[in-house]
Amino acid sequence: MSDFKIDGLAGEEAGEGTPIVLLHGLTATRRYVVMGSKNLERGGHRVVMYDARGHGRSEPGDEYTYDALAEDLLAVLDDRGIDRAVLAGASMGAHTIIRFALQHPERAAALVLITPAYDPDGERDLERWDHLSRGLRDGGVDGFLEAYGEPRVPESMRETVRTVVRQRLSAHEHPEAVADALREIPRSEPFASWDELSKLDLPVTVVASRDEADPDHPYATGERYAAEIPKAELVSEEPGKSPLAWQGGQLSRVIAETARTSTAAG
Repeated sequence: MSDFKIDGLAGEEAGEGTPIVLLHGLTATRRYVVMGSKNLERGGHRVVMYDARGHGRSEPGDEYTYDALAEDLLAVLDDRGIDRAVLAGASMGAHTIIRFALQHPERAAALVLITPAYDPDGERDLERWDHLSRGLRDGGVDGFLEAYGEPRVPESMRETVRTVVRQRLSAHEHPEAVADALREIPRSEPFASWDELSKLDLPVTVVASRDEADPDHPYATGERYAAEIPKAELVSEEPGKSPLAWQGGQLSRVIAETARTSTAAG
């Protein structure tokens, strides 16, 4: 594994073979895509992952929009000398790679969209995001957790969710930048209408979680992405099981299979 820093973005690279770039979600870090699994690099892939601007060990940015996040991804690919890559992103990361693939289709070999939540027709609860932003800015991790409230998951999972949220929020060197991102990212649009997704002419896998465990990333939204993207496949865990998106080893296998599909298609 080798660390790198590009225009303030902190990342790491490991392995050789088909390039795969991993992008995390809002308030997370690069660890929270395949959850520390090494299956991809051990399976013959070159894995690149980095902390989004303002997150983890990356420096704050001037703005937090999907255009800016897509430009960061382009900078990473250029710096690493990668012409085309399989792009796998969770939530904010999924929305970022959609924006990127629409702008730079020649640079994306395939996409893995993990728990996408953005709905161009839906109402965004900006008040909630602003409340979370203020909680983090004014009270740190404890302030965020207070603003977050009781997790909307079965009681047996609540303590685990609280622990993970605390771990994620404690990993940032610039929490004030994450507070800025919490306010600005939900106001940004990765695409304007569902029709735009029909332009994604490449292999795509959509990983959707069941609503009981992950209500903030509705299963129906994942279904809609898979329906609107011409070559998309929808995958998920069995009902009642822990979300596939949380299982690093299993998710790595999904990403690897998508990479094989892209190689066959190319």
